[in-house]
Amino acid sequence: MEETLNRMRQDLARKGYARTTRESYLRTAERFLRGMGLREPGRDDLRRFVRELEAQGKSSSWLKMHLAALVFLFRKTLGRPNEVSFISFPRQRSPLPTVLSQDEVERLFGAIEVRRYRAIAVVLYGTGLRISEALALRIDDIDGGRGVMHVRNGKGGKARTVRLTPSLLEWLRQYWARERPPAPFLFSSRQTGNPPNRQTVRAALAQAAQEAGIKKHVTPHVLRHCYATHLLEAGVDVHVLQTLLGHSQVQTTARYARVSTKIIEKTPSPVDLLPSFAPR
Repeated sequence: MEETLNRMRQDLARKGYARTTRESYLRTAERFLRGMGLREPGRDDLRRFVRELEAQGKSSSWLKMHLAALVFLFRKTLGRPNEVSFISFPRQRSPLPTVLSQDEVERLFGAIEVRRYRAIAVVLYGTGLRISEALALRIDDIDGGRGVMHVRNGKGGKARTVRLTPSLLEWLRQYWARERPPAPFLFSSRQTGNPPNRQTVRAALAQAAQEAGIKKHVTPHVLRHCYATHLLEAGVDVHVLQTLLGHSQVQTTARYARVSTKIIEKTPSPVDLLPSFAPR
């Protein structure tokens, strides 16, 4: 089993999968292979494991991630693509993103007591980065002269550049002057030399939301949703926003128009366009 997992680890790294995706795939593969003992897994074993996954009643995205891990294991690492030909990925729902108002964002920031966590939250909202991208930021990724921030290893291994506005740059300079985080990471701790993990940031945001009286479920990704929605409402072109967010398809970006109250308010009803319904 260990030899198979090591080969899979190398295959995932060679394909450029993100670290968190590699870890998730390997956990699923290890769980499956451990149940096989010393015998070679076959299609019946795979079908049984898939039924066990489906019986847990988890979300479609959770199930899809586990199935994708099995498909990768058999197609790429074991070289037996026919064994997984029966696997069909569930259709994922597209729920509306949770978005805070600007007032709620300000209240959230004010309720975060630890300066490093507040700085992370400001960067998430101010640049639209994913939490993994923000925590991986290095001090030399900040290009104050050009007013940009370099995201060197985004989702899918894609690098991109996001704008660093003067106010955000000044805010980060003040944070750095007070905290002096040890190199190379922008949000590293003086005690460990490393940035906090994602679970710690999630817990800090959840606590701050509760203290700020915000009833919505606030996570690091919600601040990315806020960034996208608020920029759309400010008139930023959806294709520009697509590039800033690092989306492969513009349809992914366009979903934020579904939750923008300002865009919805500006949209007329066809009834309003009928001559008989015109104000008299």
